[in-house]
Amino acid sequence: MDVKKIPLINREISWLYFNDRVLQEASDPTVPLIDRIRFLAIFSSNLDEFYRVRVATMSRLANLNEKAKELLGYNPKKVLNQIKNIVVKQERKFYNLYENIIIKQLAEEKIFILNDKQLNVTRGAFVKSYFRERLLATLVPIMLDEGQPFPELRDRGVYFFVKLTKKQKSRYALIEIRDSLSRFLVLPETNNLKFIILLDDIIRYSLEDIFFIFDHDNIEAYSIQLTRDAELDLDKEVSEKFIDALSKSLQKRKKGKPMRLLYDSEMPLEMVNYIVKNIGLHAENLIPGNRYLNFKNFISFPNVGRPELEYAWYPPLPVEGLSFGKSLMELIAKKDYLVSTPYQSYDYVIHFLREAAIDPKVKEINITLYRMADHSHVIHALINAAKNGKKVTCLVELRARFDEQNNITYSSRLEEEGVSVLYGVPNYKVHSKICLVTRVEKGKQVHYACFSTGNFNEKTAKIYADHTLFTANKKLTDDLVEVFKALKQNSLAKGLKHLIVSPIDSRPAIYKLIDNEIKNAKAGKEAYMIFKMNSLADEQVINKLYQASNAGVKIKMIVRGMCCLVPGVKGWSENIEVISIVDKYLEHARIHIYCNGGKELMYLTSADFMTRNIDNRVEVGFPIYDEEIKKEIRDIIDIQLEDNTKAREINSQNNNKYHKTKSDMPCRAQIDIYNYLKHKN
Repeated sequence: MDVKKIPLINREISWLYFNDRVLQEASDPTVPLIDRIRFLAIFSSNLDEFYRVRVATMSRLANLNEKAKELLGYNPKKVLNQIKNIVVKQERKFYNLYENIIIKQLAEEKIFILNDKQLNVTRGAFVKSYFRERLLATLVPIMLDEGQPFPELRDRGVYFFVKLTKKQKSRYALIEIRDSLSRFLVLPETNNLKFIILLDDIIRYSLEDIFFIFDHDNIEAYSIQLTRDAELDLDKEVSEKFIDALSKSLQKRKKGKPMRLLYDSEMPLEMVNYIVKNIGLHAENLIPGNRYLNFKNFISFPNVGRPELEYAWYPPLPVEGLSFGKSLMELIAKKDYLVSTPYQSYDYVIHFLREAAIDPKVKEINITLYRMADHSHVIHALINAAKNGKKVTCLVELRARFDEQNNITYSSRLEEEGVSVLYGVPNYKVHSKICLVTRVEKGKQVHYACFSTGNFNEKTAKIYADHTLFTANKKLTDDLVEVFKALKQNSLAKGLKHLIVSPIDSRPAIYKLIDNEIKNAKAGKEAYMIFKMNSLADEQVINKLYQASNAGVKIKMIVRGMCCLVPGVKGWSENIEVISIVDKYLEHARIHIYCNGGKELMYLTSADFMTRNIDNRVEVGFPIYDEEIKKEIRDIIDIQLEDNTKAREINSQNNNKYHKTKSDMPCRAQIDIYNYLKHKN
């Protein structure tokens, strides 16, 4: 088969359909009202990053003209136009949902978001007092005078573009609204009615206090937000020079090429033209919005109403057999344990590291770190381990997108505290989530491992659905010793027997497992594969899956984000079904299940079916050998495949149709998995 001619959906377009599934959650009346607002915030934040990274890359490619089309197999300018059309429709849907549905439903709950025109005398005085005490000193306008260079707008910064008019003469100004300022002010309650005003409208209400020295008849302000190219051009050398280059590149990010101007659609055309002319934008970069931009801040929208306006909090469950009052390593020495977050407590991972930090028998800890929480308990445990005389080695991936500065800061702190810090392998991001603890028992080294599909990050573990395996199985720990040995030498492990490690092992190992299913299907044996992942975009793997489908292999997939494979196409993918689950938790686990002639093989991994994960990153896939754990993961996957509440079908129409199952009973996987794990204990 010619890979270029196989059925594919463009990855950028596919990603936009994923973000539309997020918007569906905001539209769903069965989702609690405050959480619907938060899904709007997630949609908005996702779109920001999409423009900063993916659209930025596409714009660069578009500049190559015909050469880009030849290299890519599609016209990037055409795709950019498709993106613009889809985003404009989505933004229209977004604002209609917020203004005509969410606001009305908040009012039914006696919660009112007031704007600057809706304040009575008492509330107006409260707002003015708050503005003068808390905000006025932080807001310094930039007057835009003819002949003066136009100021550089900060990436994703929200500004008020202000117009002051005196008779027929106008002058303009910019006011930056800092992220550090609280976006919401809860006003005094009246007769059981709750009132909230946005920072934007507090400033609008108080514009006269800012521009009091200028003589004017009229003053008006409109929101604008510029999104810049956030891709980094970095020196590849892993050294202090690399860290310096990264630090400088982060500074440049603030001044990257303008990619998108989101603006209040009520803004007069002359003001739009003024901004466009001075920033140097094209028509395709303009996205009309409403008066409230930077909607990502609505993730912290305060619930001043009933508790039922938010999803109920489910306390993390214990893992059967594990105890915080006992040595985890003594327990892990006897059998493997699986922690499925956020259903079960992530504290087991912290406890494992804390135990390793104080156990006199532990001599060494090796770990890879990609994204870490603010005030990270993981970092704290590792520093304490070093202080207790353990040899601690952390590989910190400095190129974790948008976490680079945080990782540089943590790296410096770790080094100051005596931890040996590695900065990755030349030309490859280290995206694996692995930890190896070496303990001396009866004069011999014994290894304990922690493998995960998610980051060592206790904050995201509360909302990301991942699996973490604790094991002392020598098959796995012996391989992991070799992985860390290679990483310390800035190289890649080879000749592993059980772990599947990108970039060397993954593609041949995946193909071999798929070929085995194809062989069995052709021999008339049962043959199937089940995959769960975040994204599916690698064309060679998609081609391989099409081959398997045509051979009669039954393939079921759960893909949360972009999916370039097109299921159900005659002659290509008739045996492939794909669903996507978007719910209160972010589905982040990666799982592979192969029929293997009835002796199922199961792997968990840090990698998606993306070219970057397979060929350009250090990823670790680990087999599940414990039969009880295999059954538990299989049960969880089966529950997800039966989801008929939050699962959408991925199909050739890209319509995000809700998934129908044979069962008449409603199945919402995330609730059902929690109950399944609860009843196991």
